[in-house]
Amino acid sequence: MQTTRPIIGITMGDAAGVGPEIILKSFEHDVVHETSLSFVIGDASILERAKKFTNSTKTIHRIENPSQAKFEKDTIDILDLGLLTDDLPIGEVSPEAGNAAFQYLAKAIELANESEIDAICTAPLNKEALQKGGHMYPGHTEILAELTGTKDYSMMLSAPNLKVIHVTTHVGIIDAINMITPERVLHVIQLAHNTLTKAGIQNPKIAVCGINPHAGENGLFGYGEEEEKVIPAIEKAVAEGIDVQGPLPADTLFFRTVRGDFDIVVAMYHDQGHAPVKVLGLEAGVNITVGLPIIRTSVDHGTAFDIAGTGIADENSLIEALRQAVELAPKREV
Repeated sequence: MQTTRPIIGITMGDAAGVGPEIILKSFEHDVVHETSLSFVIGDASILERAKKFTNSTKTIHRIENPSQAKFEKDTIDILDLGLLTDDLPIGEVSPEAGNAAFQYLAKAIELANESEIDAICTAPLNKEALQKGGHMYPGHTEILAELTGTKDYSMMLSAPNLKVIHVTTHVGIIDAINMITPERVLHVIQLAHNTLTKAGIQNPKIAVCGINPHAGENGLFGYGEEEEKVIPAIEKAVAEGIDVQGPLPADTLFFRTVRGDFDIVVAMYHDQGHAPVKVLGLEAGVNITVGLPIIRTSVDHGTAFDIAGTGIADENSLIEALRQAVELAPKREV
């Protein structure tokens, strides 16, 4: 049987940010049409406005469901939720835009659950606007988890030569350390192993960061967190046949991984994992939520309110997110 291009729903994110612009600019690249059947979930009026910033000549085609999409090169199909108007202030925190960003994602999840789309690719939202709009979540990942009923999940960042999966993410450093348990570390190691195996990497090499400087250096730093929280998980993973090493000092581990020693790093907290990826360039990283029953990828940058409306936002992270959504999406047979 032959397979067709996967159907990808692209959520607009916060409409006051750069999301509409990078979506329009992404559709100028032939690879989007050649590899996927992609359409936007958002507000058509906002996308029409963004054409002025990007000099896009694409026709905006409003649809009510994916079956109405044309998927033509000169057209951008948008499932228009009609939540915002084109007088929405650009580059400002807006409760209306925050609520709309939530509704775009909720609609995409609904479509994915009903198998009307094969994957979700998200433009950035603004956490402050999201919460002012009445949705008390730290970000996309937590919304996806709750609306899909997923309890065990993790954020994975993917960039050229570097993949990082996180034990904790959007919490303060003290809370993060308290949340790290052997059970959670083991589960994230298992998620990393299973995700890379499904992606075609046989017996992936996994490295686990320490919590403290120099991974505690045999008790010299910290209060035994590595021995209590990390090492038991690694020992259990090894017993399951997973190729995993650690805990290893984070200050050299990412260099070693980029060099090719490992396929993925398990990071203990947000900045430990995010900073090395973002050093490679904001346009290079892709955010993937693993452990969900649906495929979701995202740009690894924010709403960039400071440049919203100028048309200079770089679309390459969104293109890469779409590429990885295509790779991970289940294949439809024709």
